Amino acid sequence: MLMGNCLLLFLWCLLDKSFVSPLHSSTQSRMAKEHHRNLMAHRKHGMMGAHRVKRGWVWNQFFVLEEYMGSDPQYVGKLHSDLDKGDNMVKYTLSGEGVGSIFAVEPSTGDIHALRSLDREEKPYYTLRAQAVDVLTGRPLEPQSEFIIKVQDINDNEPRFLEGPYTASVPEMSPVGTYVTQITASDADDPTYGNSARIVYSILHGQPYFSVDAKTGVIRVALPNMDREVKEMYQVVMQAKDMGGQLGGLAGTTTINITLRDVNDNPPRFSKSIFHLRVLESSPVGSSVGRLRAHDLDSGKNADVEYSIFPADGGSLFDIHSNKHTQEGTVILRKRLDYETRKAYTFKVEASNVVLDHRFLHLGPFKDTATVKVNVLDVEEPPVFSRPSYSMEMYEDTPVGIIAGAVTAEDLDVGNSPVRYSIEWRTNSENHFDIDPVEGTLSVNDALDRERNAEHNVTVVATKVNNPLLSSKVTVTIKVLDVNEFPPELAFEYATFVCENAKVGQVIQIISATDRDVPAVKHRFYFKSPSHIRNRNFTIRDYGNNTAGLVTRQVGFRRMQQNAYLVPVVVEDGGYPIRSSTGTVLVRVCACDTDGSMLSCSAEAVFFPMGLSTGAVMAILLCIVILLVMVMLYIGVRRDKKKDTLMSSKEDVRDNVIHYDDEGGGEEDTQAFDIGTLRNPKGIEESAQSRKIRSDDQCGVPVSTEEDEDIRAYIHHCLHEDTISNSEPPYDSLVTYAYEGEGSVAESLSSIESWVLDSKEDYRSWGPRFKTLAGIFKEHESKTTANSETRPHTEERLD
Repeated sequence: MLMGNCLLLFLWCLLDKSFVSPLHSSTQSRMAKEHHRNLMAHRKHGMMGAHRVKRGWVWNQFFVLEEYMGSDPQYVGKLHSDLDKGDNMVKYTLSGEGVGSIFAVEPSTGDIHALRSLDREEKPYYTLRAQAVDVLTGRPLEPQSEFIIKVQDINDNEPRFLEGPYTASVPEMSPVGTYVTQITASDADDPTYGNSARIVYSILHGQPYFSVDAKTGVIRVALPNMDREVKEMYQVVMQAKDMGGQLGGLAGTTTINITLRDVNDNPPRFSKSIFHLRVLESSPVGSSVGRLRAHDLDSGKNADVEYSIFPADGGSLFDIHSNKHTQEGTVILRKRLDYETRKAYTFKVEASNVVLDHRFLHLGPFKDTATVKVNVLDVEEPPVFSRPSYSMEMYEDTPVGIIAGAVTAEDLDVGNSPVRYSIEWRTNSENHFDIDPVEGTLSVNDALDRERNAEHNVTVVATKVNNPLLSSKVTVTIKVLDVNEFPPELAFEYATFVCENAKVGQVIQIISATDRDVPAVKHRFYFKSPSHIRNRNFTIRDYGNNTAGLVTRQVGFRRMQQNAYLVPVVVEDGGYPIRSSTGTVLVRVCACDTDGSMLSCSAEAVFFPMGLSTGAVMAILLCIVILLVMVMLYIGVRRDKKKDTLMSSKEDVRDNVIHYDDEGGGEEDTQAFDIGTLRNPKGIEESAQSRKIRSDDQCGVPVSTEEDEDIRAYIHHCLHEDTISNSEPPYDSLVTYAYEGEGSVAESLSSIESWVLDSKEDYRSWGPRFKTLAGIFKEHESKTTANSETRPHTEERLD
């Protein structure tokens, strides 16, 4: 590098002495002459600069070497104008990049110098502007000109690998020439000038395994059949040298770590041909018996091994699971072992690769086999029941002491110890059973009730006599069978309605039943009406599916006659013995529309078909009652006024009839007539025995006595008043006594209607109670007929 720089300096000096100086001298003479002419023109015309002066600059591109190490400023070049006559009348100025700090110009001579060392990699060139001015006036003699100072490159930068160290990989067993990777370096020197940036690559360390292309930096495999299992990692040192690799060039190095990628070129291999394993006979199903491993020199997926058991001697009792992480095979127990039955098992295991590479199948089968022998170790075990669980059945009415069933257990060990049985006691449940400790029979010790507990679970414990610590348990399920002890009942308290316009055969209610008993098969219920009661209104129709219908047997119902019915229903079950019960269905009689929909069943609906509410009906009834009370009070007041008027009139001929108060001698007076007979019809029966009545052959007229004469005279008098004036209101003794009585079979005999009696009235139809009265009327009728022309008009007054 130093020799190159010296050579460049030498060439520059030759050029500077032979070409630059003559050029400067000729240029100076021309510039002096031109300057003189310009000055003369200026003096002559007095207007220098008024006309454009032809440019007299001589320009070349200036160069400056980078990394100058001299003590004096480095000479760059010289500025000169044709107007410069050498009389120091022209001054040169310089402006632009780095002026003053990097570059300086001598004002009188125009020499340019670099004040410090430059670096092309930092800045390759500088742009400056030069100006020639008159010393006296300071005015520019020519226009300003721009030029470039270029920093000339020297080989001062070595090639660099910017991203090292590098890593790469290539499959093992790759052929020669297989591409591995490409590594390139960079040089900061100028690639357009000389060979400073021309790089050549070479391998310093890593041969003969790999090679590199000198121009491109591509690394390839140089040795065939490189085996990862022999050596996996290779370290390659690569060099990059500039100047085309010539002597004196700069160089840089880097490291590439190349890894051989695995391929499946190795089969799995067992370390030995026979594996011995041991297992306890008490080991549970699914437990591990032992582990096997077939080694594979490959890695990753190429080393995955799958284990399998040949379907031979132990294939049904054992299984093997492959572990991808440890590449091991774990032998698993599939069934329980019994030392007393068999003490050893032998089977074969195969190990094979999961992923195969067809390029290497010619190397042989990628699998291996080994023999496994499993020895069963004897363990003292608890008794074993003949079944995993027991199920028994008993009726709920089974007496205490009856045996429900038995359990059996035995010791399968060589010692064959006796077994004793017991029931595991539970504090949170009732214990209804006992067990015989020797025979293992279960018997009932308490009454069973299926409705309370339909199933009992009993845990039976079997214990070895020789080793009480060894015991086993089994569950015994005892189902309590149902006995038909409860009668069926109606499912609900049925209450329905029947329309007043119901027809015969109309179903008004579907009924069902329930039973607390739970038979072995499905319930079967039978419905019917009681045999001792004949119901003319309703009947029961059994549908045969545990339901029945309540059916009408007549046409129409009347709420006014009966507004509700209680229909008895007999329900029987199908058990043994047969149980039955009688329920009642309430049926109300309601008013319905034409579609059979219920309108109303209440009593007020009969009187108020418009459907008034109960409150409205009560209000109407209350108003009616108040009106009736007011009317009765009014009538009572009017009646009192009339009664006072009549009784106070002394001139009324009927006063003695109204005020007649001859009551006779009372109960002790047996001579007077019994006036109570007229007041109370019941008295007729009491007095009929003491009276003498004429026989029927004497026209029904009774024998005349003293009392009869008085009564006859009184009746004739009343009849005579009726004959005199039929328009006047009848006032008789019946009105005076004001007794209405309890009614009469012969209806009213008042004189109010006596005037309308038929003349041909048959008085014998009045009955035996009124024989006397009938005779009086008949006698009166006879006299009236005989004296119809001369009937006396007399008025009799009674005192």
